[in-house]
Amino acid sequence: MVPPALWHAASVTTTTDRRPSALDRFFRISERGSTFGREIRGGVVTFFTMAYIVVLNPLIIGFVPDSQGNVLGGGEPNLAAIAAGTALVAGVLSIAMGVVANYPLALAAGLGLNAFVAYSIAGAPGMTWPDAMGLVVMEGIIILILVLTGFRTAVFHAVPTQLKVAISVGIGLFIALIGFFDAGFMTRPASASAPPVELGVGGVLVGWPMLVFVIGLLLMIGLFVRRVKGAILIGILATTVLAIVVEAMVGVGSQAYNPETNTIDNQEGWGLNAPVFPESWAGLPDLSLLGQFSLLGSFESIGLIAVLLFVFTLMLADFFDTMGTMTAIGAEAGLLDEEGNPPNTKRILVVDSVAAAAGGAASVSSNTSYIESASGVGEGARTGLASIVAGVMFLLAMFFAPLVEVVPYEAATPALVIVGFLMMTQVRNIDWENAEIAVPAFLTIVLMPFTYSITVGIGAGFITYVLIKVVLGKARAVHPLMWLVAALFVIYFAIEPVRRLLGVA
Repeated sequence: MVPPALWHAASVTTTTDRRPSALDRFFRISERGSTFGREIRGGVVTFFTMAYIVVLNPLIIGFVPDSQGNVLGGGEPNLAAIAAGTALVAGVLSIAMGVVANYPLALAAGLGLNAFVAYSIAGAPGMTWPDAMGLVVMEGIIILILVLTGFRTAVFHAVPTQLKVAISVGIGLFIALIGFFDAGFMTRPASASAPPVELGVGGVLVGWPMLVFVIGLLLMIGLFVRRVKGAILIGILATTVLAIVVEAMVGVGSQAYNPETNTIDNQEGWGLNAPVFPESWAGLPDLSLLGQFSLLGSFESIGLIAVLLFVFTLMLADFFDTMGTMTAIGAEAGLLDEEGNPPNTKRILVVDSVAAAAGGAASVSSNTSYIESASGVGEGARTGLASIVAGVMFLLAMFFAPLVEVVPYEAATPALVIVGFLMMTQVRNIDWENAEIAVPAFLTIVLMPFTYSITVGIGAGFITYVLIKVVLGKARAVHPLMWLVAALFVIYFAIEPVRRLLGVA
C-alpha cells in the first residue's frame, strides 16, 4: 500500500508553472506516456503474478539433499528461511532495477535455474549446498564482468532486429503456456502412450479450481476488450475472492506431490496453495541462510573442469534469458529504439548480473529478470517506478508471507495468458517472405514453448541464422559476435556429450 504522503508528493505539481514533479522527471513518467496510477497498478500486478516464487522456490530447493545428504541450510528443511530469503533478494533487486535502470522489470529466483542448481549441481558427487551456491555467485560475478567490459551489451546489439522481435513473440507464447500449465488447464499425461500434453486431466477439465481459472480468464478478457483501467489487477483480485469463497464452501484443498508414486495426489485441488485466510497474518522473517555459500569450495570438491562446465551452463542460460526478457518487455511497453534496443541496456544488465550473485549469496539460487513483468506493462507500467512498487511488496512479503499465499495459481495465471496475447501481436513485424530471417525466427518462436526454455529458443534461432547465411554464401554479413555466440550455443546443446568425453559426472 502506498502511503498518502507518497501519493501527494508524486502527483502534485506547482500551481505556477505546472511542470512535472521531481519524481515524474526522475522516472520520466509523463515522457513515456504513463501516470503514477498506472505505474503503481503495474507494480502491484507484477508482484501478484510473481508472488508464487516465494512459495514455489522453497518447494524446489528446500527438500533436495546434496551429495552429503544435507538439505539447504543443514538439518531439517527450512522452507520459511528460503521463502524469506527469496522475498528479500527479489525485493532489493527489483527496487535496484527501478532506481538504477528505470525499467519496468522485476527480478526473483529463476525457475529452471533453481531446479538445475538443486538437482544437477548440489546433488553432484562431492558437492555441498554451500559449494553449489558459491558457483551461482561465481556465475553472477563473471556475467557482471562481461557487462562492465561491454561484451554482453555488444552481443545484444549484434542480434538482428527481427530476431529480437521473434524472441519477444516466442516469450509471449511461452508465458501463455506457463499460465495454462500452472493453472492445470494443460497437463502432462501420466501414460507413456498419451500425447505430450493434454487438456486438464485425461482430456477433461475437472475441479472447482479449474472453473475459477476459466471464470478469471473470461473476466479479464471482458475487462480488457472493454478497456477497463486496471483490468488485470481487478481480474486477479476478483478471482482471488471467488477462489476464497469456493474453498470455504467446498473445501477443495491443495494438490500434493507423492514422491513414492511420482504422482500428484488430489489432482482436482488447487495448484500450489489453497486460498484460505491464514491463522497468522505476519511474523518476523528468518534470514539465517544469508551468506551460507562457499565461493571456491567446489574446486576442491569436484575439480576445475566440472566447475567450468557447471558455471558455463548457468551463465549461458542466464545470459540470454535476460536478453530475451528485457527485449520482450521493451517491445510490449513501446520502449525499444529503431534497432530493437531498450533504454539503459547496460544498467539493466548490470542489475541482472548482480541479482545472480545476490541469489547465490542469500542461498536462494540465481535471481534473474522475470517475464511476468509483462503483466505490469500490460496494466500500463512504463518506468522503473513499477519495479520499485513490486520490490517493496516483495519486502513486505517477508513479513506477510501467509497473506501472499492466499492468492492461488488459478487467480494469477489468467494474467499471463492475456499478456501472452499482447506479446504475440508483434509477430506481424517479421518478414515472413524472407526465409533467411523467417526460418530462424520461426524456430526461436516455437521452441521456447515447445522446450519450456527461453534459452533453447534463442540458441536454435542464432545457430540457424548463421547456418543459413553460410549456405547462401553470405557469411561476411554475419556479425563476428553472432559467430561466437552461435558456437557457444553449439557447446551448450552438446554439454552432456562434452561432460562424458571429459569424464565429468
